[in-house]
Amino acid sequence: MSIHHNHDFTILEILSQKNHAFTEQKTADGIPTIWVSRADVLDVLLTLRTLPQPFVMLVDLSAMDERLRKHRYGLPDSDFTVFYHLMSLERNSDIRVKVALKEGESIPSATKIYPNANWYEREVWDMFGVVFDGHPHLTRILLPKYWEGHPLRKEYHARATEFTPYFLNAAKQEFEQENLRFVPEEWGMKRSGRDEDFMFLNIGPNHPSAHGAFRLVLQLDGEEIIDCIPDIGYHHRGAEKMAERQTWHSFIPYTDRIDYLGGVMNELPYIMAVEKLAGITVPDRANTIRIMMSEFFRITNNLLYWGTFIQDAGGMTPVFYMFADRQKAYDVIEAVTGYRMHPAWFRIGGTAHDLPNGWEKLVRDFLDWMPKRIDEYYKATMTNTVLKGRTQNVAQYDARHALAWGVTGAGLRATGIDFDLRKARPYLGYENFDFEVPVFYNGDAYDRCLVKIEEIRQSLRIIEQCLNNMPSGAYKAEHPLAVPPPKDKTLHDIETLINHFVSVSWGPVMPAGESACMVEGVKGLNSYYVTSDKSTMSYRTRIRTPTFAHLQQMPSVINGSLVSDAIIYLASIDIVMADCDR
Repeated sequence: MSIHHNHDFTILEILSQKNHAFTEQKTADGIPTIWVSRADVLDVLLTLRTLPQPFVMLVDLSAMDERLRKHRYGLPDSDFTVFYHLMSLERNSDIRVKVALKEGESIPSATKIYPNANWYEREVWDMFGVVFDGHPHLTRILLPKYWEGHPLRKEYHARATEFTPYFLNAAKQEFEQENLRFVPEEWGMKRSGRDEDFMFLNIGPNHPSAHGAFRLVLQLDGEEIIDCIPDIGYHHRGAEKMAERQTWHSFIPYTDRIDYLGGVMNELPYIMAVEKLAGITVPDRANTIRIMMSEFFRITNNLLYWGTFIQDAGGMTPVFYMFADRQKAYDVIEAVTGYRMHPAWFRIGGTAHDLPNGWEKLVRDFLDWMPKRIDEYYKATMTNTVLKGRTQNVAQYDARHALAWGVTGAGLRATGIDFDLRKARPYLGYENFDFEVPVFYNGDAYDRCLVKIEEIRQSLRIIEQCLNNMPSGAYKAEHPLAVPPPKDKTLHDIETLINHFVSVSWGPVMPAGESACMVEGVKGLNSYYVTSDKSTMSYRTRIRTPTFAHLQQMPSVINGSLVSDAIIYLASIDIVMADCDR
């Protein structure tokens, strides 16, 4: 059975001693959660940020439209709730701070305390229409600037068929194009310096080294980047809105497509958050299978990352070798789950099926194949003087900077911080595995790649331990809110048959409450925060992805560098744009 991380509730006593007024809320995930007034919120955040052992990272900031929520159980009266999820690495603990707002009320911006609040606050304004006073640039971030309405409000339609039909005539196309025009003055940029005019260079939204539909506008003085504006939202699909109209089970396939290289790793935080909500205990065998398949996807993700990293630095061949090796990993994934990139195979309470006959041989063959390949690639690429010249001491930042911008995963571990959730807060039974967390110290593009390469080796170690110590037993929990019970059992008693019928026809009704789960995903911290209003569907699903945080950090790292370094920087931070735009 996996140990649950215990959060540190002494923080609430500290806040009381400092005369902060708050209301405590109990949640299914056990994270200390408090409600504070909008007048007091910045004081509370500043206290938490400046304590000894501070809450150094703003992990997430979002909101919820509470107006249709029925089961609130004595929570403060609220039309819209803004919440902050903070993390302290030294305490290894989190706290969630909430602010209740009436329709039309604004809230002060937290950007002076946590610089990375900038994009999160823009997203809340975009999706909910909540205004942040004092925000440096409160504009739409995922939607075009001419958009009307705020999609995550409850009155906003969820389906395209509920809107007037979409059309694109010449006038509309002209209008859309004009709205994409970059106007430097809107961003507080000057067109010329003391003795020369600046050039504005537009990269993307379709560009091979942008790794997806991502646009970057550079303000240049010659080759030097004076400032840059990352522009996201080009394929925002509204996954959080979709979650409000899918049953708890039928949302699982949507999670795969968030970070489309992460496969089952995306499903994990979602189903674990729902399991906490439902009080489901997952059997050991199911958890070990989950670990094994998650680590397979960590390997396929990191191989693609490594290949494209070298490609962006000018080396063409390695990516083809790495694609061939990914095929070998996908052969195992396909044999186990039935699918390759998007298996949608984890289930609430376990997995979709048990491991197939002969899985051991497939896994063993892969474990025999892969390690010597990594050694070969390492020698061919990471010792190459051209690659070193392009990536060492390039796009460098330190640990303090990483924490301020919400950087997690390899980007944080390359700055010397040994923080990996699998070790810090073991889940699924990771505490029973013998593996190391790779840490490097230069915080540059080269070291970020080294972390990812070493992660592949460690994942192979973990998979081998799964192979040698796979527990026997059930692959799914026997719980009425979990996966439908096995068909043969439904023929024995009416209770099981009813459970099966309800689960298959309209899905389980989850108890009212809130629950979040965070995992060490392939690109950094990935979390789902689900709210149930005692229904077959989620009332609000918040998805925190690492790429959103990592792209926001870009100007602070790359300003003052050369254009070619911006490409190397993008290559080194492992981005998938769907993981950013959701």
